[in-house]
Order: sequence, then structure tokens, then C-alpha cells
Amino acid sequence: MLKIAETVSSLGCEIKIVGRERGECCSSDSVPFKTKRFKMLFRRGFLFYGFFNIRLFIYLLFHKSDLLVANDLDTLLPNFLVSKLKNIPIVYDSHEYFTGVPEIQNRLFVKWVWRSIERIIFPQLKFVITVNDSIAELYEKEYNVKLAVIRNCSPLVDDVVGYTRDELGIDKSHLLLILQGTGINIDRGGEELIEAISMTAEVSLLIIGGGNNLEVLKSLVSEMELTGRVKFFPKIIWKELMRYTKSVDVGLSLDKDTNLNYRYSLPNKLFEYISAGIPVIASDLPETGKLINENGIGVIIERVTPENISHALSELKTNPDRLKEFRRNAIATSSRLNWEIECLKVIEFYNKVLICE
Repeated sequence: MLKIAETVSSLGCEIKIVGRERGECCSSDSVPFKTKRFKMLFRRGFLFYGFFNIRLFIYLLFHKSDLLVANDLDTLLPNFLVSKLKNIPIVYDSHEYFTGVPEIQNRLFVKWVWRSIERIIFPQLKFVITVNDSIAELYEKEYNVKLAVIRNCSPLVDDVVGYTRDELGIDKSHLLLILQGTGINIDRGGEELIEAISMTAEVSLLIIGGGNNLEVLKSLVSEMELTGRVKFFPKIIWKELMRYTKSVDVGLSLDKDTNLNYRYSLPNKLFEYISAGIPVIASDLPETGKLINENGIGVIIERVTPENISHALSELKTNPDRLKEFRRNAIATSSRLNWEIECLKVIEFYNKVLICE
């Protein structure tokens, strides 16, 4: 979102970001734009979303704007209503296949509410962005609306210097891995990865970020007596994260095919691994597999099991030439898949929006 905001700002637009207060993630000092953050009476669930949408609607209704941008389905309704009442254009930026997220698959009423909002509004939208071809195709089939695809590529990080193994406290002979992201959640392969570490000699792992499955993973590491080889780090600013990413041998992306959102995802971490010039081990999902196979940057495992992950790790550890080839390909890929190039699509898209304003 910030990368797109910075790019749109370069077109002469004044940006204001509106959202909710959220602990350590909501410091306005870290955002180079005007911000408005709502204090929330509720933290989660139906009351949270209802309260947030009402507050957002009232705020947008009584504050001047020439263009509204709704990030994901949970902000679309108030933005759409205000765009109609004020007769101003709206952009819908869908970062995922929202109604396919695992958190709502067994909550039938909640899923019905979000699906109903989407079905009513989506066919009326003119300007829609999403993050990969598979999600764009899903929405185009459902609603007959053409979407622009803007991948969340990482900026180039040639100026970032990684940590040494001594600084990280990692044995220099170990194959060093990283699993990173703000969504280290259930069904994203964390448990299987830790079991694979226990099965594979001379391999260490950094887990950096947040998510609802971290405590489970920490308990598993403790039970398996892997605290010397698996290190956890909290959410950190992006440039600092990339120092760690540039320090490792292999990045991991192990989402399981348990829901549509994971099946058709193209995780941000993949582009961060590419930017850092490191090979990838990933699960066999359409967008992920396509990216890795087309660019020759890593290994695809058919099923996310400890045995399959351990086998892939052992192959890379005992075949340094293959690891070097993947690294060379990742570095070459970073020269093509980076935000400096991808942002040109943002400029093209928003120029069309602004002409129609």
C-alpha cells in the first residue's frame, strides 16, 4: 500500500491514509503521508468490522477527496457508498481473494455477508487492481470486470548488507533458512518445517514476523530441543528485515492448498527473497510454482510434509553447485522483477483513473 501511495504521490496527488489504530503498527511517524487512525471500541469480529465501516463511512462523507481507494473487501462498502453519494471515482485494490481466506471458511454467516457485499458492488466497479493473474481471472469470471495486475514486487536492495553468521550466532557450516512475513499462520507449513529441521543435520532457521501460529511454533521448537538452531524475531522494519534475508542461503514459502486464498496466492516474501538474491523452497501452488519454475530460482515440493522439506534441504546442502545456480538465477530475476519496474504499471493505471476523474 505504501509503495503504491508513494508512486501515486509522484503523479502530483496528495495522499491521505485512513485506517484504525493497531498497537505498534500504527505509528504515524513511520508513514510519509497524512494519516487518520480510528480508535476502536472492539478488537475483532462482527462488531469490530461494523464499527469500523460506520466510522469510515462518516469520515469519508464529511472530508473532501477527489479519489477514493479501498484496500481489500473490508473497506469497500463505505468507500463505494461515498463515491456514489459524492460522484467521485473509486479504485478497489484487492490484495487477496478475500472470501477465500481460511479465517472465514467455517463461519458461514460471516462469509455470506462479505460475499454479498462483493457480489453487489464488484460488478459496478470500473477500476480494480489485484496482485496476480490467478486472482484476476477468478474475479473476471465471477463479475465480468477487467482487473489490472500489479504484483507486490520488492524494491532493489543492492545497498543492503546482510549480517554475518557470527553476528547471528549461527554455525558457519549450517545451511541457513528464513521464513518471514506478517502472516505466519496455520496451514502455512511452519510445523512441518520445524519437524524437517529436526530431521536434517547442519540446518538452521530464522523465523521473522508475526502471525497466529507463532506460539505453536515456539512450543514445538522447545519440545524438539531446537532452540539453538531455530531463532525467532518479531516484526521489524522492512529494510532491517532485508538485512536478515540477505544473510541466509534459502527462503521458504510453504502455504498449503487448503483454501482458495492460499491456492492462488503469490506471497510477498517470494519477491523479497528474489530481491535478496536467495533461492527458494516452496509448495506446489499455481502462482508460486510458475514464478519459481519460469525463473529457475528454487525447488518446488509436491506436498508440504516434513519428509519432503527435509529431502529438499538435504539435496541443496549436498549440492552446492545447484544452490549457486539458483542464487545466480535469483539475482538475475531481481533485475526484472522489482518495484522500480512494476511501479510503471501503477503509473499507467492511475493516469487512466485521473483522466476519468
